[in-house]
Amino acid sequence: MRRVISALGLAGALLATAVAVPASAHEDDRQERVPRADKVLVIGHRGASGYRPEHTLEAYRLAIRMGADYIEPDLVATKDGVLVARHENEISGTTDVAVRTEFGGRKATKTIDGVPVTGWFTEDFTLAELKTLRAKERLPQVRPTNTAFDGKFQVPTLQEVVDLARAEGRRLGRTIGIYPETKHPTYFQSIGLPLEEPLVDLLRRNRLTGRKAPVIIQSFETANLRKLDKMTDVKLAQLLSDAGRPYDFTVAGDPRTYADLTRRENLKWIGTYADGVGVTKNLVVPRDAAGRLLAPTALVADAHRAGLVVHAWTFRAENQFLPADFRIGSDPNARGDITAEYELFYGLGVDGVFADHPDTAVAARSAASG
Repeated sequence: MRRVISALGLAGALLATAVAVPASAHEDDRQERVPRADKVLVIGHRGASGYRPEHTLEAYRLAIRMGADYIEPDLVATKDGVLVARHENEISGTTDVAVRTEFGGRKATKTIDGVPVTGWFTEDFTLAELKTLRAKERLPQVRPTNTAFDGKFQVPTLQEVVDLARAEGRRLGRTIGIYPETKHPTYFQSIGLPLEEPLVDLLRRNRLTGRKAPVIIQSFETANLRKLDKMTDVKLAQLLSDAGRPYDFTVAGDPRTYADLTRRENLKWIGTYADGVGVTKNLVVPRDAAGRLLAPTALVADAHRAGLVVHAWTFRAENQFLPADFRIGSDPNARGDITAEYELFYGLGVDGVFADHPDTAVAARSAASG
């Protein structure tokens, strides 16, 4: 199913950025098609994960209250085939499972995408069992205030996330989209728990099936997105990292890397099955060994030419996640100048941002639009 999609809001003038960034040889290309800042989507990355334990209904609810346009649940499967929101299927870092003595015998070592992983895995728990666990902050040293919420929230199902988005949308009088990521689809297929069929079935039950449905499905793998392109008309986004390759390429013997997929010819290929790319920030503006910004690349312009929107990840306010240019002080966990980073990326023409602190992205968007 070929997708001929115009990039979201690509008309508009190039925004002036607040920082000096080295000029790129492709600067004229970038100025061709840059979206207005007020059209840039703000995606609550795992909810408002800078303020609440990630992938909890409270994190999603807060992201919506802060003005996020979409909320992002990462999807993994339970033993009984229910899709739930967790960053990984190994859950010792995001739940209290490790101290739950009744589940001590479930600890295992598995090979996930070619890497041995030890812990507790969602596919070894029924939904009823998983619901007895409680979420905890994944980065307690970085976000100690979030630990005040440890033990308070359950692991939500995808259906609960959809229900929340709809209820909050009705309350606020605006549409809240969902941006699910299928995690480790080749692995889940290999153990008889494919993610695609239950995901599409759930979207159909909720009448979220058409091109205008507020849904974007993303994945780091390509084969499952190509499969989904034949199963649903909702929008799809190919995730691109700055290292490695899609695991389905590894399995299939395809030598291409994520870096290869950023080339113009491969962006055109992505455009045959997807509507956009979700790219790590370093693919848009690289950093040197000291963490300082280098010249922007041509990726945004090249993706736009291929008819793809560009959503960049992940924007986090703490110094350790920011380029050195925008850090304030020496404490890696203190807040830096996240607004300057948004201004930079909005000016370079991205169509959306994944933000741990959605309120900061919304505020920067409002300031840039005014």
